[in-house]
Amino acid sequence: VRRPTHVTLDEAFEYCARITNSHYENFPVASLFLPREKRPFVQAIYAFSRIADDMADENIRPPADRLADLDAWEDNLKRCYQGDADHPVFIALADTVAKLDIPLDLLQSLLTAFRRDVVQQRYETFQDLLSYCACSANPVGRLVLTLFGYRDEKLFLLSDNICTALQLTNFWQDVAIDQQKDRLYLPLEDCTSHGYTIEQWRKGCVDEHFRRLMKFETERTRDLFYAGAELPFIVDKDLQLELKLVWFGGMTTLKKLERRKFEVFADRPTLSSLDKMSVLFRGLFSNNLRRPKKKGDPWDLTR
Repeated sequence: VRRPTHVTLDEAFEYCARITNSHYENFPVASLFLPREKRPFVQAIYAFSRIADDMADENIRPPADRLADLDAWEDNLKRCYQGDADHPVFIALADTVAKLDIPLDLLQSLLTAFRRDVVQQRYETFQDLLSYCACSANPVGRLVLTLFGYRDEKLFLLSDNICTALQLTNFWQDVAIDQQKDRLYLPLEDCTSHGYTIEQWRKGCVDEHFRRLMKFETERTRDLFYAGAELPFIVDKDLQLELKLVWFGGMTTLKKLERRKFEVFADRPTLSSLDKMSVLFRGLFSNNLRRPKKKGDPWDLTR
């Protein structure tokens, strides 16, 4: 994970940009709607996280080796905070940290989540899953807010709701992908209460029990999106649109899951060009993301 020190700062940020642009997400990452001067910093954080996530997911390698790689990645992170960086990601990250005073613990929390991915394949309760999201997703939102100068706890908590909802949305759309890794994020207690067994999951069975289970999970995920819906209207305009796009991107994915009757083993739902245009339109013109007072409000993607 170390690279020669002759990499320039510009080359380091370009390296992070390439990593960011080469991965598909159902929500924008450092999109063109962010201020140009902030975009490289978001890409540096994304690249740091993306590479570590890939390390954790290399299932062909023994867990001990993957954990060792994550430990080495954290050593690079600590050295980066001490002004000693020789990998393109950490050269870019060191500049980001120095200019914007990024707390080390937020980045370390991400590594904690990735380590859990190596050693933990099941979650007994929804609260267990939320504890994972507190490390894997919530720090990302707090990092973005910090990049834009926000450190208010109220904003952090609103962001936590949206980020947890996004993480859960990814889990529900990736049930089949995670099955290939023998990793199940659907809480076991929920599977039991809805009459869906691990054996059925291993076989890719989509029946009425599975559909009710997924409906239950998507509904409370949607509640979390609504719990954070105030956030885009508290921040300044330089971040407002990006947050609305993230919110609508997640909500659109939930709706696509429902429309497909949760046939996640047949096809992973992704946002089409038309979906993205719809998300952009809603982001530009929606002034209230909270639950509508009546059915049929055009922005409400849950109907």
